Amino acid sequence: MRRRTFLASGVAALGMARLGAGSSAAVPFTISLAQWSLHRELQSKRLDHLDFAKVARRDYGIEAIEYVNSFFKDRARDQAYLGEMNRRAAGEGVYQHLIMCDGEGALGDPDAGKRTEAVENHRKWLEAAKVLGCATIRVNAQSSGTPEEQQRLAADGLRRLTDLAAPLDLNVIVENHGGLSSHGDWLVGVMKRVDHPRCGTLPDFGNFYEYDKYRGVEDMMPFAKAVSAKSHDFDGQGEETTKDYRRLLGIVLKAGFHSWIGIEYEGNRLSEREGIAATLRLLRRLQVELA
Repeated sequence: MRRRTFLASGVAALGMARLGAGSSAAVPFTISLAQWSLHRELQSKRLDHLDFAKVARRDYGIEAIEYVNSFFKDRARDQAYLGEMNRRAAGEGVYQHLIMCDGEGALGDPDAGKRTEAVENHRKWLEAAKVLGCATIRVNAQSSGTPEEQQRLAADGLRRLTDLAAPLDLNVIVENHGGLSSHGDWLVGVMKRVDHPRCGTLPDFGNFYEYDKYRGVEDMMPFAKAVSAKSHDFDGQGEETTKDYRRLLGIVLKAGFHSWIGIEYEGNRLSEREGIAATLRLLRRLQVELA
């Protein structure tokens, strides 16, 4: 059994136990931790990137993590460093689920040479993801021009990158991450143009801006291979105050998605650690309610 499948099964079994003896309902989704939730600690060097797996497991009991490439930007081809990441994650029993990749050029650049360069710049992250046992890299569908031109150009870069990922048994997914990518209908059009089973989406609950978040998640879910439970603030009852988590998770589950949903706290009122804990409590409560 592959390691990530084993870990997911273990989490589901734990969830069943939490639901009570004799319950036949498994948890409807599993929970991972996105590294961006701790970006202030990481940027200030109060937390070392290599300790992220330990924090996820020991402080929160979370068994899967999602990296951000900016926190080990110059280490993508450092085999010793990647090996140490593997050693530490394995020591904590943590599955390294995906790498979020930024700053490697626009995959939909109108300049054909720059678009090719962006594809090649991402290659090292595919290779690193393979070494780390990840399933996926998350990229951006950045481009310029008319919406139709951007759709065509982004699809071209994504298809070429996905063709590199497929032989490595890896997925390439796009987050709603600003610009036209934060319009669910536009991003669905990109997915249809790419038309590859290894290319998909990562719906983020909080990154739709001018587009209705509930419609956006619903648009993206048919292509989703990961989900980001973005959170900003909580009330005294532990509910997220900027979005309806039950409604959003209902959309996710209705689409048949039962895999990793990543905590990505991005608020300011609570500390990063408190925000992660509040998001985790809400998600665990909803695991039971929605089972």
